[in-house]
Formats: sequence, structure tokens, C-alpha cells
Amino acid sequence: MNKLIFSTLLFSIMSCAVASPNYPADWWKPFPKEQAESWEILPQDAKENEVILSKRTELGIFSNLTASPLTFDGEKYASVEAFWQMMKYPDLTDKEDIRTDFSKEYPFTRDEVKDLAGFDCKKAGDAANKVMKEHKINWISYKNHKFNYKDMGVGSDFHYNLIYKVIEAKVMQNQSIKKLLLQTGDLKLRPDHTQAAGSPKAYYYFDILMEIRSKLQAEAE
Repeated sequence: MNKLIFSTLLFSIMSCAVASPNYPADWWKPFPKEQAESWEILPQDAKENEVILSKRTELGIFSNLTASPLTFDGEKYASVEAFWQMMKYPDLTDKEDIRTDFSKEYPFTRDEVKDLAGFDCKKAGDAANKVMKEHKINWISYKNHKFNYKDMGVGSDFHYNLIYKVIEAKVMQNQSIKKLLLQTGDLKLRPDHTQAAGSPKAYYYFDILMEIRSKLQAEAE
């Protein structure tokens, strides 16, 4: 048998073994590695009983980056990422926010970031990181509360609780997302990018999603 044909057949068999008949096969549909981004974990990279939250499939909606409007604490956000990156920008309503002294160095206002999604939102956060680094600021803020979300302590815990609630709001306020999350059943959710070891737990959005899914499943029993 031709080696290329054999390899293709073997890969198809392996893909079918991973993709349970109880779930859409498209969740594991192979994507050419040579066309993938350098950071990307592809759908076919999932192991048995796993699924990648790949932006190449409908499961990409679970990414913090993906546009999925939500309301949290009375404020509207275009995505979870918008909430995350917004906190890096000066809060003009907080008289004790020293970032307002050099607010013109930021490419956006706090309110403008709330309307962003995708990699444009991430770039807005990266730009804010540069400004904060230049001014030796290692904290972000929410509702006048300033905290270092990378301190692996009180700040990281506060940040995690916020991000958990925002992701939960995204799921509960978008019925199609809630339905899709429940459709993943007992599959282990994995990110579509490599997660740096030792990252604060707020970065593990896939674990947060599985915890929310468990709660929804328990409520349905």
C-alpha cells in the first residue's frame, strides 16, 4: 500500500477513535499543520476523551477573545477579553488612579476597550502593558480596587474570582453558548494554545468552563 494512502487512512482511523459518535465530528476535523499559527494546538491534537477549544471549530466561541457580548456589574463588554484588558487602562472615575496622569500615552480609553474583541483586544492590552512597564506599575484595577493579578496570592485570587464570574456571565447570558457547553458532556476541554507553566489560575479559562459545566449538569439532574 502506498505510504501516503496508508498514513492518511491511519490518521482517519485515529481521528474517528477520538471523536465519539455522541459528539460532532467537526470538533476534531484535521487542519493542516503547515497552515497553523506557531502557538496553535489543532483540533486533531486532542487525546481520547478530550476536545480542543479551537478557533477552527464552533468551540472557538469559548475563547476569551471571541466576540460574545455580556453584561457584568451593569457594564457591557464585547468579550471576556475586553473585561480583562480594560482593567489595565486608567479609570478616570478613580481620583487615586495615578495612571490618569499619563492617560494620553494609552492608545484607547477604558470604555473603548470594553467594545473590543479578538486579537485587537489583546493588542490593546499589550500596548497598556508597555505603558505600565515604563511607569513601573504592576497592578490593574476594578471598581477602585487595585491589585497585582500575577502575584500568585491575594491579587491573583481576586482576579480569578472576577474572571470566573465574567466567564459565567458569558455562558449564562448567551443561550447558544450555554447549550454548546452542555453539549461537550464529559469531554476534557483543552485550550488551543500552550499555557505557560505557573500561570495564575485565571488564565485557565478551560478549567473554569468545566467547573461551570459541572454546575449546570448538577442543576439539570
